[in-house]
Amino acid sequence: MPVFSHRNAERQTAKATFRPSRWQCLVSLALLLTLPGCVHRRATIRTDPPGAQVLVGDREIGYSPASFDFTWYGTEEVTIRKDGYEIETQYVKIPRPWYQVPPLDFVFDNFTPGRIKDRHEFHFKLRPRQLVPANQLLERGNALRSEAQLTQ
Repeated sequence: MPVFSHRNAERQTAKATFRPSRWQCLVSLALLLTLPGCVHRRATIRTDPPGAQVLVGDREIGYSPASFDFTWYGTEEVTIRKDGYEIETQYVKIPRPWYQVPPLDFVFDNFTPGRIKDRHEFHFKLRPRQLVPANQLLERGNALRSEAQLTQ
């Protein structure tokens, strides 16, 4: 049978009515604000057929499917190369999500506990390379040569 004493009653009352002091609240808030917020931005380039070389701007990313991290939203120049296919160069726009609109971006980038993942995917369908017959190629070359001689 449990023994009830005046001391046990005080402990139970103290536990039930615990309230943090102001300084404890301020310290907790300061610790929360120092947690690093983080938005991880990543884009993936997929091609049909896969295995094409992917360049973003002037840097090689790898072979499709290829992913890269980015810092800024906006337009990126993407170049795709694969033997037997036309070289594709397109400008892709990486859209900004609602939580990355200023001034919200400052809060989400710096004070959100945990990590936010922002993923974008772009798909390119490659066209087979068309071989130009030799006689057409020679005709175009001769036309360009005669045009160059006329302008001199």
